[in-house]
Order: sequence, then C-alpha cells, then structure tokens
Amino acid sequence: MRRFPPERIVCLTEETVETLYLLGEDRRIVGVSGYAVRPPQVRREKPRVSAFTSADLPKILALEPDLVLAFSDLQAEIAASLGRAGVAVHLFNQRDVAGCLAMIRTLGALVGAGERAEALARSYEARLSAAAAARTEGPRLKVYFEEWDEPMISGIGWVSDLIGHAGGQDVFSDLSREPAAKDRIVTAQQVIAAAPDVILASWCGKRVNVDRIRGRPGWAAIPAVADGRIHEIKSPLILQPGPAALTDGFEAIRAALAVRQSGR
Repeated sequence: MRRFPPERIVCLTEETVETLYLLGEDRRIVGVSGYAVRPPQVRREKPRVSAFTSADLPKILALEPDLVLAFSDLQAEIAASLGRAGVAVHLFNQRDVAGCLAMIRTLGALVGAGERAEALARSYEARLSAAAAARTEGPRLKVYFEEWDEPMISGIGWVSDLIGHAGGQDVFSDLSREPAAKDRIVTAQQVIAAAPDVILASWCGKRVNVDRIRGRPGWAAIPAVADGRIHEIKSPLILQPGPAALTDGFEAIRAALAVRQSGR
C-alpha cells in the first residue's frame, strides 16, 4: 500500500463494496466485482473488473489501485498475480458471524474509519443479540439450509450462526465449520434422517426450484416438505459474508422461521 489511507481501492467481492459505502468511504472504490449489487447505485457508479474466481488483471492494473480487497482461497491466484505485479492485496477469509464483524472492523481500520466501523459492527451485534433475546420458549426449529442443489451443499458458518440467532437449529451445524463447499456436501438420505422443520435454499447464482426440492424421492416425509415450509433466500442477501447477510439475510431467515412459529 503506497498511501494511507488508500485512495484507490478495487473490491473483488460484494461485502467489502457494501461496507465501504456504509462507512461513507465509497469515493475510494475504483473497481468492483461484477456481482456487486448493494447499494443499487454501485452498478452505475463503479466499473466492473472481476467475476468471482476470475478477474481482468490488465483492467485492474490500469486503475492503478493502492489496495485490492479479495476473499478466500478461491481468489488466492488472483491475489498472487496482483502481488507479483506490485499491488497491495488484503485477502479476507471470514467464514462465520464473528469473522464478518471482524472484516468490517479491519476494513474500517484500513481506510482510516475505525470508529465508524466499530459503531457499524456494534449495531449488527446489538441486532443479533436482540433477536436472540426475543426468541420464544420451546424447542428450536430444525433447519436445513441448501447452498447448492447438485450436489447438495449445506450452509456455511455465518449462515449456521444466523439460523441460531434467529431461533433455529442448523441440522448440519457440524459441517458449517468446513470452509470448502466440497466438504459440506450432504446426501438426500442425510437430510431425510435430519427431518428438518424448515428448508431454506439459496442456490448461488440461480433461482431455487421449490418444486424440484419437494419432488425429491423420499422427501415427502420430511416435516418441512410435508408442511410446505420451503423458502428461497436470494443469494445476494445471504451468501455475501458481510452487511447483507447480517441484515436482510438474517431478517429473511427470521421471517421464514416465524411462519412456522405462528402456525403452531
């Protein structure tokens, strides 16, 4: 990083884009991921320079960034190529709610907005704590979150955490700590055996087909299927490990669980 705070930032994933806007530091952004949709104006204000596992390196370098923000092992090769080109890169790797909050605080520190970032993170912590405190007594609803359909992949850490804060119990919470999607693959029989009360689905990059879920062999006996409690959550809301998941994604989970609770 040649300057502090950096004046020209490229964001290769959505959550850092939204965080910088929320911190009032969006003027520093000179390039974004093609998947960035929050806030809506980002689509017309910032040039797109990457997908998720690929990036237009010449376009990024032409922007002369002081800092590039990346995410996880899936962008490690992009980060390495930029590093070899002399670009400063910070690669985040948040996989749970605590990590999402740490990302916000770290990003705030990187752009000289530490106090605002702390306030933002604390507001999310307060929201989650209030929701957990408001949970009604009684058994927690068992929830299966499906991140992909073929193969079936269960939810990652921050999703599992948010289900817990919303008053549910992730039926594959043990797998949620596995960072790689391939390590969270489940079988139809495992889901049947788990007998979830609610199924939440967010197929990254494509629309959820509820009828296809409902029609899987043997799934008619699953309580969630029998009672019609299958809900899609749009992937930009819940599969972005940052503000979107902590706000709108979380509220979508709470709404899905409330449907079941009100029906008791």
